Parts: sequence; structure tokens; C-alpha cells
Amino acid sequence: MTGHAHSRRTVLTTGAAVAGAALGTAVLAACSGEGREPGGGQPQTTVPKGTRLAALDDVPVGSATSVTTPDGREAILSRRSENEVTAFSAVCTHQGCTVVPDQSQLRCPCHNSTFDPFTGAVRGGPADAPLPAIEVTIEGNGIVTA
Repeated sequence: MTGHAHSRRTVLTTGAAVAGAALGTAVLAACSGEGREPGGGQPQTTVPKGTRLAALDDVPVGSATSVTTPDGREAILSRRSENEVTAFSAVCTHQGCTVVPDQSQLRCPCHNSTFDPFTGAVRGGPADAPLPAIEVTIEGNGIVTA
């Protein structure tokens, strides 16, 4: 009977180890940046010019917001002034995690790299490359690809 309990414990322990390894691999893959262009970040969005990404009112002056482009890429839209908008890939150039607006900066939750929300420039590492720009413009009451 003791052999049976030992066998079950071994199976449970081995199963937990395998599940943990699989989860660790999934987390590493999510942050590895696999599939990114060399130099970090995502390539330029592949949606046609004039594709609406957000309403102008969705991005108050002086702020940034996260969006998903029609081709499924994560992006950040920023609005410095009434008539000035910028956009960047939301993929951190360090290891590919998704950056988020955080008060007056963009922050990577994985390793705490920070970026300027209006230029994409690195404010604090470990990232050492800026976020890739996505060309946008204001058209009517919307922010669209340029």
C-alpha cells in the first residue's frame, strides 16, 4: 500500500513540475519578443492609410491611451496638444511585453522600462531603444493612420 501512495505522489509531483515548466515557457514566450523586427518593437502597422484608430475625444490633451489596431497590434496613442497626436507600438523594445500608459509616462510592467508618451524615447531602462512610431494624423474627429 505504501508503494501505491509513493507512486501517486510521484505522478502528482511530476505533473505539477511539467505544468509549471509549460506555464514558465508560455510566460517567457509572451515576453521574449519572438517575431519582432531586429532592434525591438513591432513593425509598422499594415492597415491602410486613413484607417480610424480612435476618436479624438478618446485621447484627452496631455494623455496617452492603449488601442488595438485593426490588424491586431497593440499601440499607444498620445495627444500632446489639441492638434498634435502621435502613436507608437506598445511592444517594449527590451523583451516584447506590452507597455501601458502610467501617469505621465509609458511603463513596461515586466521589467519597468519607461518611455516618453509623446516621442517614444526611453526614459529608463533596461530597454535601450525607443518604441517604434506609427504614422497617424487627425482627420475630422478621429485619429487615423497616415
